[in-house]
Amino acid sequence: MIMEPHSSKTLVLTILVSLSLSLAPCLALASTSCKFPAIFNFGDSNSDTGGLSAVFGQARSPHGESYFHGPAGRYCDGRLVIDFIAKSFGLPFLSAYLDSVGSNFSHGANFATAGSTIRPQNTTLRQSGFSPISLDVQYNEFYDFHPRSQVARNRGGVFKQLMPKAQDFSRALYTFDIGQNDLTAGLFLNMSTTQVKAYVPDVLNQFKNIVKNIYGQGGRYFWIHNTGPIGCLPYVLDRLPVLAAQVDNAGCAIPYNKVAQFFNRGLKQAVFQLRKDLPLAAITYVDVYSAKFSLISQPEKHGFKEPVRACCGHGGKYNYNLHIGCGGKAKVHGKVKLLGKACQDPSLWVNWDGVHYTQAANKRVFDQIVDGSFSDPPIPLKRACHRQQAH
Repeated sequence: MIMEPHSSKTLVLTILVSLSLSLAPCLALASTSCKFPAIFNFGDSNSDTGGLSAVFGQARSPHGESYFHGPAGRYCDGRLVIDFIAKSFGLPFLSAYLDSVGSNFSHGANFATAGSTIRPQNTTLRQSGFSPISLDVQYNEFYDFHPRSQVARNRGGVFKQLMPKAQDFSRALYTFDIGQNDLTAGLFLNMSTTQVKAYVPDVLNQFKNIVKNIYGQGGRYFWIHNTGPIGCLPYVLDRLPVLAAQVDNAGCAIPYNKVAQFFNRGLKQAVFQLRKDLPLAAITYVDVYSAKFSLISQPEKHGFKEPVRACCGHGGKYNYNLHIGCGGKAKVHGKVKLLGKACQDPSLWVNWDGVHYTQAANKRVFDQIVDGSFSDPPIPLKRACHRQQAH
């Protein structure tokens, strides 16, 4: 049957109106802010708020000096990106799951531990500097915490006040910032960049399994950071060989940054696959690599003067010494002397201790990613509960 032009236009108009009406609720929903009652975080030292300190001893002074005025379990002079994320939702800072002193888990828990990897390491912390609390262990902690928190909450009194509500587990935001140590672990064992890249797929498969397990426990909203430019970190630049021709204009080691970029491409593909496998999940991939590299390659633009040297450390080109770290002391002429001192104004430095970023840098990273500019899909943090179509 051939339609008259007028009839055809009417039909098209009718369809468009119908579509707009059917999409209206979805568009309205996508524009609304999410009210996450809790955050559950998994990661390494970039988001550890006291896990490693609770188990292996407190991060020593001058860590925490810029905000907490003393050690606060963070390998930083102050707050981390995860602290700014919690604050943006009006939530208190996350207590470390492993910290039994003064912890409050009513608004979530932090399972991140400094030195952690996605794939378990066959070494002790003392041998390699990498934590035995890998991502699978962090998941086991969460798996145990989920039911036990409700048993404790049902006891009433103070226990009810310190534990999350049962429904909060499915309404919470699940954040991840891990992977950096999986790369440096191989590099510090003198593996070539090719060898490190070869095991990345296995690392990412283990990561996907953990996300799926959390989904199976009711988790629905995921905010996943990729790994930063490891070739710009003083502890990498100081410990690993790099030719002058392999250093970019920002002072970073190109080969090691390429390893991070390779990992990130794989992580992004893993996220795409997870969206297909977990149809009820809202999963946001966040390119913190680009946000961090921006601070280092364009420091003046962000208000920094020192992009690749450590603020808190001792000696050498990068003010980093493997044996005398931030807060490190040594005997000098028979007297114990503080050698790992902090710089005068950490707010002008990107790197804090050779491995981690300063509070000022963490704030700038948060400011860049919070509006969705570095996210896929490009939605702001406050709307991370809205599902997007799988790629």
